[in-house]
Amino acid sequence: MVELQRFIDDMRAESESLDALVAGIPDSRWAEPTPAEGWTIAHQIGHLLWTDEAALQAITNPDGFTEQLTVAASNPAGFVDAGAEEHAQRPPAELLANWRTTRARLAEALMTVPPGQKILWYGPPMKAASMATARLMETWAHGQDVADALSVSRKPTERLRSIAHLGVRTRDFAFVVNGLTPPAEEFRVELTAPDGVSLWVWGPEDAVQRVTGPAEDFCLLVTQRAHRQDLALVATGPEAGAWLDIAQAFAGPAGGGREAGSR
Repeated sequence: MVELQRFIDDMRAESESLDALVAGIPDSRWAEPTPAEGWTIAHQIGHLLWTDEAALQAITNPDGFTEQLTVAASNPAGFVDAGAEEHAQRPPAELLANWRTTRARLAEALMTVPPGQKILWYGPPMKAASMATARLMETWAHGQDVADALSVSRKPTERLRSIAHLGVRTRDFAFVVNGLTPPAEEFRVELTAPDGVSLWVWGPEDAVQRVTGPAEDFCLLVTQRAHRQDLALVATGPEAGAWLDIAQAFAGPAGGGREAGSR
């Protein structure tokens, strides 16, 4: 329960950080485009609201969420965009207020999930801690799009560790959704933490396939907010290199990523 509280606290802190970026901008700026094609700042916040609503429903009304899974299955390529578009049409003040209320309710609901119980989702069902981490990851990723649209540089935080961990854990998933067989051996991942000194590591020290570089760059890669050519990540071994070409920490079909030179 203590670990879950930490993840929820990080989720809240990431949301508050993004909230601070958009709370003071004029309404006209909500219509500005972001690096995600066809999505404005309003679409980015609308998507986060839509996903928080879905997660809240999955916890508090599983039967209702099951019906939403049927709707999603009928439009797998467009249901996410449709949700973002619907919320993006709201006045900015209303959209922001609804996002604040919903994410607060979600944080409270996550604390009520019994240990070991899994929550239905669009991908594999997940425990409450994993859901909180997924919401942290998405908030950070979409927050990056907003920051880029506003030409704001964000200072990386220790919260990136959970996002990086998710990126490592989803290695095999990235191969599968791209129609590839996951590597049999574990990789070694060594990332320099935001403090510039600490090292975050995963996998056996003697692994042949390795990935090294800044934690922030790895998180940008696995959330597909930057092309690997624009990042200071080094892959040792062909399988590690193949992973960096397709890595994604989010559920759903293979993402298109960003063009090289976009950062």
